[in-house]
Formats: sequence, structure tokens, C-alpha cells
Amino acid sequence: MSGSMDMIIPPSALAVILASLADISVGKLLISGLLPGFLIAGFYAAYIMIRCKVQPHLAPSYEPKRVPLAEKLLLTVKYVLPFIVIIFVVLGLILLGICTPTESAAIGTLLSVILVALYKKLNWKVIKETVQGSLQVTVMMFMILTGATAFGQILAYTGATQGLLKFVLGFNLSPYAILAVMMLILLFMGCLMEQVAIMMVTIPIFMPIVRALEWDPIWFGLLFLVNMSVGMKSPPFGLCLFVMQGIVPPEVSSMDVYKSVTPFILLDLLAILILIFVPQIVTVLPNFMAH
Repeated sequence: MSGSMDMIIPPSALAVILASLADISVGKLLISGLLPGFLIAGFYAAYIMIRCKVQPHLAPSYEPKRVPLAEKLLLTVKYVLPFIVIIFVVLGLILLGICTPTESAAIGTLLSVILVALYKKLNWKVIKETVQGSLQVTVMMFMILTGATAFGQILAYTGATQGLLKFVLGFNLSPYAILAVMMLILLFMGCLMEQVAIMMVTIPIFMPIVRALEWDPIWFGLLFLVNMSVGMKSPPFGLCLFVMQGIVPPEVSSMDVYKSVTPFILLDLLAILILIFVPQIVTVLPNFMAH
């Protein structure tokens, strides 16, 4: 279930796409996911520990292989620390306001190239595959942004956006009721559609409502991302469910996998409620960036 949290905890490619579609700060949206991501991870860890305490047979004890401390430290410094440094440099430069996300990404790329060279893995094959992969992702993102921008402009020029805005606000619902409807729509669509497709359809419609109600767009964007992560593990078409079904033993049925995710989805919904009523969890780090 933690596989879908890469949408929330930076660096998140989906957050970059969402920020571009919603015309909000990429850096602030990325940073806003840190505390909510740790909150959800804490919920998962607490649930697993409590469940295993109540039902010890779910996580039987075993004797781990003994590894000398010196060897552990050496392997950590050699294989783990460099990647942690790159992540902290990229995110730290954004958080401190020293670099834009684009500049920070370029620095991260440079550090990655240096690291691969130090590992003596840098060759023409790696360079060719890297360039090809980067071009494919770049073209895909440009196509997504172009399509979503065209859709948004069509809605604006035809007056559909203003008409929908008047229609929604005409019900005189409380802001929390409107937000609840929007979250339920995203949760339902997440069960059936792919996340980028949901963004392209809903962002041009939702963002005018967000701005009309004077909500913090970073806060709403983070709630949107959490909803997308729930969709990744929601039956019947959650991608994480298919991945898990492919690696579990044959005797584990699809229904077993569906049942196993239910507690985690409930924890995600609890996290969404907390983030709605305590928005400071989302906004504190982005506000720090502004200063």
C-alpha cells in the first residue's frame, strides 16, 4: 500500500503534472506532501504493528542473518548515503528558495551522472537509454499539458466554466459540503480511471471553484493527490492491486487482495479528514518557503 505514496511524498512526478495543470507552484506542492506523507506512513505502521500484536501469526518471527556493524556502515555509506544526499539536496534547495524546481532537477541530474560515473557504470548504453526515457516522459507530459490546456480554454471560451461555477454556488451549500462532493467524485473516478486522465478532466472544472471559494490551491492540490493515491489501491481497477496480485502465491485470490486493502483505504480516508480540518499540516512547509 505504500507503493502509491510516491504521489504524495516528493519528488512526485504526478505532483508536477498536477501543479502544471492547476497553474500553482510546483515547489510548494511538492514540499506540501512531506508531512501528510509521513502522517499516512505513521498510520500504516501503527496499524501493522497493532494487527501483528493482536494476531502474531501474520508476522512470524525469524532469525536474521548476522552482519557485522562495520560492514553495515560501509554498505550504507557506499550504496544508500549518496542517494539520500541527492534527494536532500534537490528538495532542500527548493525548500530554502535557492533554486526553482527546474533548476533543482538539473542539479539532481548532474549529481546522479557524477554518482553513476563514480560507480563506473556510465557508458554509452546508459546515456542512450537515459536520453530516450527522458524524451518519452517529456513528450508525454507536453501532450498531457497541451490537451488539458485546450480543454480548459474551450470551457472558458464557451462560458461553460462560469455557468458551472454559478450552478454549483447557486445551491448555497457550505464550503465543506462542496469539498465533500468533489472528494467523493475523485474517489469514485479513482476506482475506474487512470490518475492523469482524472486530472485532465477535473482540474479545469474544479480549480475555478477552488479560487471562487478562496481555498488554498496548494491545500486542495495535496488533497487531490491523496485521493489519487487511494484510487491506485481501490477495487476493481487499482494498479497496486494488479501488481500485488501478480506477485502473491497462486492460492491468494483477487478477493483476498481486495479485502486486505480495506483497512488501509479507511486509514487514507481518515488522513483526508484530518488534512481537511487541520490544513496547517499541508500548508506549514509551503508557507515557510514563502518567507
